Amino acid sequence: MSDALPEMQYRHLGRTGLKVSVISLGSWLTYGGHVGNETAFECMKAAYDAGVNFFDTAETYSAGQSEIVLGQAIKKFGWKQNDLVISTKIYWGKANGANPDRPLNNVGLSRKHIIEGMNLSLQRLDLPYVDIVYAHRPDRDTPMEETVRAFNYLIDTGKAFYWGTSEWSASEIADAWRAADKLGLVGPVVEQPQYNVLVRERVEKEYRWLYEAYGTGLTIWSPLKGGVLTGKYNGTTEPPQGSRLAESEDGYVKGLRKTVGDDNWVRHLEQTAALKPIADDLSITTTQLALAWVLKNPNISSMITGASRPEQVLDNVRALAVVEKLTDEIMDKIDEAVGNRPVEERRRF
Repeated sequence: MSDALPEMQYRHLGRTGLKVSVISLGSWLTYGGHVGNETAFECMKAAYDAGVNFFDTAETYSAGQSEIVLGQAIKKFGWKQNDLVISTKIYWGKANGANPDRPLNNVGLSRKHIIEGMNLSLQRLDLPYVDIVYAHRPDRDTPMEETVRAFNYLIDTGKAFYWGTSEWSASEIADAWRAADKLGLVGPVVEQPQYNVLVRERVEKEYRWLYEAYGTGLTIWSPLKGGVLTGKYNGTTEPPQGSRLAESEDGYVKGLRKTVGDDNWVRHLEQTAALKPIADDLSITTTQLALAWVLKNPNISSMITGASRPEQVLDNVRALAVVEKLTDEIMDKIDEAVGNRPVEERRRF
């Protein structure tokens, strides 16, 4: 493929007027932790220069350090906040308290934690507001009306413009909208789920009616399934020494590490290997095929990518040029290779 970068594309965030770059840059597992600050700045600058306007973080990423690094990058490069879309997420704020082992009200979606957590996130970002704030997970111990009211308070006080959810079920998102409608408030306009060619069921099946009913937008994470879809783990039975998969203490990565060598791991590697001939025929990498496949879905507002080197940022952006190559015939070949296309339920009368 040409070294020239394709022009960035932008989509509306679900049924809102907000425009986000279809490729965005996240800070999970990297900035403020695994990657040094100067390298993080280089990655963000590469993304910005490539047309990325959407940067995602969370209060729990590197115990708040990711928010600090993102805020420092904005100041370092003199970016205008009105040219950016910044999001953070509230739920796991145990690092906010004096005793992280006993977080109490520093976690969850109580009104107290949503408002206090947002205030602390804005302090770390050194920004007056964020564009999007997510409920990082559902809190089934807090009444939905309390959570909806609290996120609307953030909007009404100018600390966020939109609110959304992450890894909520379709029924929980609908519950939030019912509570919002009852109270005359705003429901969640965006969901941030995991989505990739190996993990499809929720986005393509469970959520399918949300897009029309509520205009739900998606800003998906892990488009490469933790690096599996790059093909770098093909043929491995244990995490390579020195890799993030082998060393990270992040809860998700530790859980993924436990699956190495089991039946799911083997199946995912087989599915990834089956994609390589398709990528080879298109003269692209398996990584670019996997990323372009995600972007092919019109319900995806933005695909959150990670990068520990500026070169990775540019490689991710090059996936934009692949989308048009994914004809219906190629998409059918991908479905056949992975063998996991969700089956529509038959309506019973």
